[in-house]
Amino acid sequence: MCDEQTEAENEAYLQDRGLGRRELGLGVSATAATLLAGCAKAETPASTAPEPAPDRSPAASAESPAAGVQGSMVTIDTPEGSAEAYFVAPSSGKHPAVLVWPDVAGLRPAFMTMADRLAERGYAVLAVNPYYRSSKLPILETFDQWRTDEGRAKIRPMAEALTAEGITSDGAAFVAWLDAQAQVDTARRIGTTGYCMGGSFTFRTAAAAPTRVGAIGSFHGGGLVTEDQTSPHQLFATMKAAALVCIANNDDARQPDAKSTLQQAADAAGLASEIEVYAAQHGWCVTDSPVYDEAEAERAWSRLLATLEQHL
Repeated sequence: MCDEQTEAENEAYLQDRGLGRRELGLGVSATAATLLAGCAKAETPASTAPEPAPDRSPAASAESPAAGVQGSMVTIDTPEGSAEAYFVAPSSGKHPAVLVWPDVAGLRPAFMTMADRLAERGYAVLAVNPYYRSSKLPILETFDQWRTDEGRAKIRPMAEALTAEGITSDGAAFVAWLDAQAQVDTARRIGTTGYCMGGSFTFRTAAAAPTRVGAIGSFHGGGLVTEDQTSPHQLFATMKAAALVCIANNDDARQPDAKSTLQQAADAAGLASEIEVYAAQHGWCVTDSPVYDEAEAERAWSRLLATLEQHL
């Protein structure tokens, strides 16, 4: 997951490729610009009136969602406060919903663009601010900001404040909110995706709303197999969702038994699963990550679309 060891591993990986921090920052900015151009408690859902979506790029060039989809900022009432989120869906009709949990750097333009891309494929997508208990948006604008001493100092207490119980409660509230939206087809099940720390949150969401969540996608997810009784892999027994688990190469090297433990837990629960180690570093799927790997990210994207199509 995104800790100091992972950052050291990724830094070594980048150095092996001959990329320093300065050159890397320029490369990621160019990649992001290209993608922007083309690319459990039962809660009562509540929301405020949608607000206009904010500027969507770190340079404030205000990219709007692609034609055919409509996006806006919303606020969702949870048992512990009001959570900001970005909701985007096709401009007409009802569609299966997908809940997106961001990585450690939180909800930012990169994840809004990723949500837009999923909406373009016919889904009603909610990308949430998991740190709403600690801070309103914006928190960080880019992943590179998290890599600074100031960014880590800002995020660390927010991340430490997140609990398994809190995420479970949030997952139930976000699923209930989605089910109340006119754009969501409640006859179809809901999917949830998560990146880095958000990977484990997909398991907790599926366990919190097992009759509604039909598929999860965890991408370079952190903490999926632990010795704790609430470890995400233990939740397969409660879930009723198919699982796509895409593991980073360096995460697998650190915890090589995790993939087999996950597979055994999914098999024991009788759930469809696809668990694979990708030839990429932790963070490879997120467009503003320094180790973004387009080829492997697109392969994971195609597997996500196939999973959602089959199980929602």
